[in-house]
Amino acid sequence: MTTLAPGKALRVAFGETITELAATNDRIVVLDGDTGSSTRTDIFEKAYPDRFFQMGITEMNMLGMAAGMATLGLIPIVSTFSCFIVSRAHDSIRVLIAQPNANVKMMGGYAGLLAGMTGKTHLMFDDVSIMRAMAHMTVVAPVDEVETRTALEAIIEYEGPVYFRLTRPNTPILMDEDYKFELGKLVTVREGSDLTLFATGTQTARAFEASEKLAADGIDVHLVHVPTIKPLDVDAVVAAAEKTGLVMTSEEHTIVGGLGGAIAEALAENSPLPMKRHGLQDVFGESGPNDALLDKYGISAPHVESAVKGFLAAHR
Repeated sequence: MTTLAPGKALRVAFGETITELAATNDRIVVLDGDTGSSTRTDIFEKAYPDRFFQMGITEMNMLGMAAGMATLGLIPIVSTFSCFIVSRAHDSIRVLIAQPNANVKMMGGYAGLLAGMTGKTHLMFDDVSIMRAMAHMTVVAPVDEVETRTALEAIIEYEGPVYFRLTRPNTPILMDEDYKFELGKLVTVREGSDLTLFATGTQTARAFEASEKLAADGIDVHLVHVPTIKPLDVDAVVAAAEKTGLVMTSEEHTIVGGLGGAIAEALAENSPLPMKRHGLQDVFGESGPNDALLDKYGISAPHVESAVKGFLAAHR
């Protein structure tokens, strides 16, 4: 059974990568909402203080400032916790960035369930639902530090608004060092014939761990990573789903409107198949140790394994 190597937190890879990219692209500027030491924009600030803008706890104004900078040909990278950038500044994103299709890159830090004891108000696991419903918006959720780095390169080159989902904890490395992210493309992580499992973000690493354990029990999972949730590669989704005829999704996000919703929409219109959405239910979260939260809310690797077994049992 393959064991994944430990890796950095996505937020650290983000801070390091934008600093590296800024060395050869003077259009890159960073706006921070008083969270730099947490989201790691402080790495950029130390290297390029004249291109770093500390906006304080004024998220709506920060997004408006970024929209204005984009009109001048700059590439503004806006960084704060996902709960603040998506919920608190939603109107600014909708009116000032999405509607005019402004070239602003929004980094949703501390996304998902594992936000480091910041309290239930700071937990954001309906961000994908909100952002993918917005016209002109691209939504990206990388799995590890390798994908974070190459995905950041891609979205800097892309012209248009992007929501980039970043989690807090250190995450295992799933992708090879030579992996190259392609915007809008799926990634087949593991070939299988019994069930197609779609996962996104850091949940894909948990899904991989579950798939390896399931293989030892004779269950062959076809695992597909979905780093670009919008735009979704519908043709690739249908092809992967039809490979096994049974579909499950798994995400560190509510099942209401997240990856599961996106996959269900695509299949309902193109290839209806038996499907299960696995992820956070219609709940709010709470603070706690990471492993305890993953277990309580049913999205740990063992819970993914159990969900697959239960779904297969119901359809065999």
